[in-house]
Amino acid sequence: MRLLVEVIVNNIEAQNYLEVSLWVFAYPVVFFGLSIVWRLSGVTGVRWLLGVARSSVNVLTEYVNRHSHAYFSNRFAGSISNKINNVARANEEFAILFLWSYLESGIPLVVTGIIFLATDLVVGVLYFGLIIFSVIVNMLLLPRKRGFSLELAQSQSKTTGYLVDIFTNIQAVRQYTKIKEERVNVREQTSDVYRKGTRSFLYSEYMMVINSLIFTGFAVIMFSVMIDRWLMGEITSGRLLSFILLLTYTSHMVIFLGRILSNTAKMYGQAQEGLDETLINHEIIDAPGAPELVGAGGKVVWHDATFEYGENAVFNNFNLTIEPGQRVGLVGPSGAGKTTFVSLLLRQHDLDSGVIEIDGQNIATVTQDSLREHIAVVPQEPLLFHRTIHENIAYGKPDATEEEIIEVAKKAQAHDFISELPEGYDTLVGERGVKLSGGQKQRVAIARAMLKDAPILVLDEATSALDSESEVAIQKALHELMAGKTVVAIAHRLSTLREMDRILVLEAGQIVEDGTHTDLAHAGGTYQRLWEHQAGGFLQE
Repeated sequence: MRLLVEVIVNNIEAQNYLEVSLWVFAYPVVFFGLSIVWRLSGVTGVRWLLGVARSSVNVLTEYVNRHSHAYFSNRFAGSISNKINNVARANEEFAILFLWSYLESGIPLVVTGIIFLATDLVVGVLYFGLIIFSVIVNMLLLPRKRGFSLELAQSQSKTTGYLVDIFTNIQAVRQYTKIKEERVNVREQTSDVYRKGTRSFLYSEYMMVINSLIFTGFAVIMFSVMIDRWLMGEITSGRLLSFILLLTYTSHMVIFLGRILSNTAKMYGQAQEGLDETLINHEIIDAPGAPELVGAGGKVVWHDATFEYGENAVFNNFNLTIEPGQRVGLVGPSGAGKTTFVSLLLRQHDLDSGVIEIDGQNIATVTQDSLREHIAVVPQEPLLFHRTIHENIAYGKPDATEEEIIEVAKKAQAHDFISELPEGYDTLVGERGVKLSGGQKQRVAIARAMLKDAPILVLDEATSALDSESEVAIQKALHELMAGKTVVAIAHRLSTLREMDRILVLEAGQIVEDGTHTDLAHAGGTYQRLWEHQAGGFLQE
């Protein structure tokens, strides 16, 4: 533009229109060239942006999966997912800011300052003074903006977790006619997001106003200096115009410096809110260089095991030996330690003292993955993914053949009902298997456990929530599943334990009775009392 003005001024009297025309048409050519460069930056930058988001989700998901059972028990699943997505979005948006805000603004500001310095020292010094002063002021304003952004991100995560909790338990909401109450609660949550979002946004606008005032003050001084230089003939009209255009061109960059830093603070707060929850230290970790658990005998030994949960002493110097292939039932009132027994065996918690061994190996010294590969669990509430039945069964052995999957489905008494479904093994089961009945979900879970073929099997109330007809089918499946395995079965429905080799009665974390069903049912102890209190196969606690 400077050259164009000078060519026009120099040639207007000579009427050299050809040279003027060349410079005039040079402008759109340069503009087009710049547009091509911008598109190239987009093509090359997008791979980085998408890669940042992908890496963020991958790394954080892997890290979160290593947290203990207690971590997930104390948090909404939806909130955890939202925090991971918050970090991924924040990192992606920060990459965008870096590529097309920091670089887009930073490079022109520096180059413009260099041009000013090269042509007029006073103007150049004033210009760099403007940039430096603006950065300092914005850095002073930034901590408060970051605090607002963190509060907003926390409120958004809380709202997301609350919504997921409602939708997960929608049947309870409807059955207890709480739709109106939940609507009020959701409005309170979203109102909190609105208030904190408004405060964060208004503070960003406040930063913009401050930057506008700073630029206006410096611009008045710089324009005064430039006009004075022009009037004194120290700079040409073209140079004056170029100064004005450069300052005008970079004005929005200076003013929006506050917006850029504000957005950075927002991304920082959003990422911090997610990282504060996800990147806490793992509660249970593998020892450095921990070996894998080997052997397939399935012998389980507890040596003087002591464990406290909170302030409650669950086990105190607990000792037990389960021989390979032995089937053991755990019985006792609520709070006796049955569920904790399973959690400790799976190393979802660490013992305070003592040792649990599998095939002579301390489970605290081997890798967690290898430990859990040796244990198959069939819980009371089957854990099914919103995937096909085929995928849910194959989860126990991802490389299983079609024939293997059908074989275990038949053994689990599941093949017949699966075959009757419109899409057979390709049927999507819905979130948590909502499209299947309780008995059907349990049989799919048993088929998955069969496919895993682990030497140790844990049955955690595997039939307590089923009707009698479903229980009969599942009992047949369990007989197939238990063959040749070390079994630990928890049950309130004592009829399911009658064929166990041993039944252990737990009270306050101690074994108070140990024997077969026949022996204990007539021993006059706790088991006999529990057995006699049964009605229709259910334990009355």
